[in-house]
Amino acid sequence: MSEEQQLPKKYDPTATEEKWYETWKQKGYFKAERDPQKTPYTIVIPPPNVTGKLHLGHAWDVTMQDLLIRFKRMQGYDALYLPGMDHAGIATQAKIDARLREQGKNRYELGREKFLETAWNWKEEYADFIRSQWSKLGISVDYSRERFTLDEGLSNAVKEVFVRLYEKGLIYRGEYIINWDPATKTALSDIEVIYKDVQGHLYHMRYPLADGSGYIEIATTRPETMLGDTGIAVHPDDERYKALIGKKAILPIVGREIPIVADDYVDMAFGSGAVKITPAHDPNDFDMGNRHDLERILVMDESGKMNENAGKYQGLDRFDCRKQIVADMKAEGVLIKIEDHFHSVGHSERSDAVVEPYLSTQWFVKMQPLADAALQLQKGEDKVHFVPERFENTYFRWMENIRDWCISRQLWWGHRIPAWYHKETGEIYVGKEAPADSENWTQDEDVLDTWFSSGLWPLSTLGWPDVTNEDFKHYFPTNVLVTGYDIIFFWVARMIFQSVEFTGQKPFKDALLHGLVRDEQGRKMSKSLGNGIDPMEVIEKYGADALRFTLATGTTPGQDLRFQWEKVEANWNFANKIWNASRFLIMNLGELTVDDLHLDGKQSVADRWILSRLNTTIQAVTKHLDDYDFGEAGRKLYGFIWDDFCDWYIEMAKIALYGDNEEVKLNTKSVLVHVLDHILRLLHPFMPFVTEEIWQHLPHTGETIMLKNWPETEDKWEDEAAEHEMQLLQSIIKSVRNLRAEKDVAPSKPIALLIKPASEKELAILEANYYYIERFCNPETLTLSLSISAPEQSLTAIVTGAELYFPLSGLVDIEEERQRLQAELKKWTSEVERVQKKLSNQGFVAKAPEKVVEAERAKEKDYLEKQRKVQERLAELNA
Repeated sequence: MSEEQQLPKKYDPTATEEKWYETWKQKGYFKAERDPQKTPYTIVIPPPNVTGKLHLGHAWDVTMQDLLIRFKRMQGYDALYLPGMDHAGIATQAKIDARLREQGKNRYELGREKFLETAWNWKEEYADFIRSQWSKLGISVDYSRERFTLDEGLSNAVKEVFVRLYEKGLIYRGEYIINWDPATKTALSDIEVIYKDVQGHLYHMRYPLADGSGYIEIATTRPETMLGDTGIAVHPDDERYKALIGKKAILPIVGREIPIVADDYVDMAFGSGAVKITPAHDPNDFDMGNRHDLERILVMDESGKMNENAGKYQGLDRFDCRKQIVADMKAEGVLIKIEDHFHSVGHSERSDAVVEPYLSTQWFVKMQPLADAALQLQKGEDKVHFVPERFENTYFRWMENIRDWCISRQLWWGHRIPAWYHKETGEIYVGKEAPADSENWTQDEDVLDTWFSSGLWPLSTLGWPDVTNEDFKHYFPTNVLVTGYDIIFFWVARMIFQSVEFTGQKPFKDALLHGLVRDEQGRKMSKSLGNGIDPMEVIEKYGADALRFTLATGTTPGQDLRFQWEKVEANWNFANKIWNASRFLIMNLGELTVDDLHLDGKQSVADRWILSRLNTTIQAVTKHLDDYDFGEAGRKLYGFIWDDFCDWYIEMAKIALYGDNEEVKLNTKSVLVHVLDHILRLLHPFMPFVTEEIWQHLPHTGETIMLKNWPETEDKWEDEAAEHEMQLLQSIIKSVRNLRAEKDVAPSKPIALLIKPASEKELAILEANYYYIERFCNPETLTLSLSISAPEQSLTAIVTGAELYFPLSGLVDIEEERQRLQAELKKWTSEVERVQKKLSNQGFVAKAPEKVVEAERAKEKDYLEKQRKVQERLAELNA
């Protein structure tokens, strides 16, 4: 083999990753073929926001997606991994506003047109960052199909949906209490509000009765809103207040008369049992105000400051107004007391400002019909399969208790609402294009909630509403959505009900939901804690493959992942272990090529065993990947590569490689290459770069490992006899090594070894594989016999199928040996009790598969035999 074909001594991930990603991209390996002869397999990327760079959660997300795509591509599917990004209205506009402030500017000075020009420049800047990070992570997205939520095609889809829902009566405009973010000056949907428990106060106030007969006590957490009170409510069954129903009270400070009404909503046990009604500043008060025909008085403006309806408090910030009103009520003698009150307060997910319930005219989606149709889908066989299944209940809970969705946002960056108002008549026109006489109409200034467009992502990215689009016909519905469980409400649910409404189908067959990435202590990563990890920093230090393997295998489906640098380092060592093993193998190939493998000749037990173990590993890894259990797939692969292949088979193969029998050498080389080739293919979806680099150094035909076939099991390689024989040999070798370590006898020091096989069968196995025991146990003398008696001064080891004795004159302390065997006896007695308890459980025996029950019975037999032999040896020592 030429020097060029040899692997370098050291693996360099930086150079390797950059080289192969560019090669893959340039040669079009990521591009989906839309091949009618192949079964399509589609994943659309959850579009990252163009607000910044990708974090570790994004890296986890795309690692799992890319793992699946590479796996399915190798299985022969027409695999499409569709990339794209989200405009992220509120978040992006807030970032751009902040940059403009640093430059001494603001968007109002720029005007809408110039601001949008700035926003598009921002988008291009951050889209480049994101693409660069995708390449560093090695994800095989089809860049020819990249989409953006504000591109022309997606914008057309958004308009189509808005118009259709409006014409169907499912989009309406109305005055309602909405969640208002005074910092960003926009409405928020319910799920964009984060509730935090805060220490506040409960203020008790006297509202004098208009007839002078006394007062009624009111308790509130928000005294600043009293300026907008238009009523007082008591429970109709509250004996304290029955006589006051129908009377009027005087609003302190303001002096306005307001009615006292009876309403079942009131909680008699909270506060004084009487509540003020502020219809313009509380959703429940809004409903009560409607029931009792009360006026709505808005006392704040969009920035959270008191407006002209607040009288002398106009211009004050809402919280400053609270302090001033409390002081004024104390001065007037109407403030009874202030109590500490721990309560839940809504905060904006984007700005962290305290959300203000605010009366506003907004656009809404009538959710009940859409939710009902989506829930009906989940009752049928063609439902979305949630993984893990428990998240389906989370989805159900939200959909069954859904409220109408406020979709308008007071922003400039986003899909502008396709509604126009006639300048003279006020008539509303909704359409995909402006009215013909557009000069007489004014378009709505607001844009749509970001989730309105991203809820169409699986449809719109594939060409919908053009249902004749070839991509849509071939790749929709998609196969799996991979995303965090924290956005089931935000995104998953919206995609499902939008897809059901407009296509009559689910948008994806499976929804694979993962948790959050946390730090080593289990804390959520955040700027305030300073515990965030930049995935690019990890890649720079250890390479993308080590990070990908860590993320893919770090947890079970649906659970949070704790990021630990030690695990990344361990997986970097794993990559290097494979590299060094491959380098050794390639150096010893000679002129052998992958296409000339000699796998039908006489094979050693080690050859037969590794091929059988490979078969089992292929089966297990394939099943676990199909079940989305990446962690278990990775663990099976890791164990096979590190333990079976590197630590056992390669070491055993050296006996043949360094021997004189050319036929045996050829057989061994063939098995080594065959197994390594299959290992690289199995590992490729997890670690694409190192596997490609090694594979390219194997002498074979083919352009890239990523287009090679996924390994399949072959019945001819199943070999229970070889696995049994190797288990016996490994048990003996391990026992000798352990006892050497225990007695501090160096591996190089020859020792006497006596082995008493359990039967003629085991004796034949050991005689046929005598050279393995000599090579790995390094005995000075080796005795194999069915009639061995334990030497008086010797160590003893009991393994399945044999007893081992080590005459170590002067090294054996009889009392120590007795204690060691007592510990062994305790271990085997415990194992016997455990397995017998299991087998005495009739439920287990009746319900478990026969193969599982038989395996437990075999264990019982084995443990009883080991227990018996240890007891016999102890009896000999005690004689």
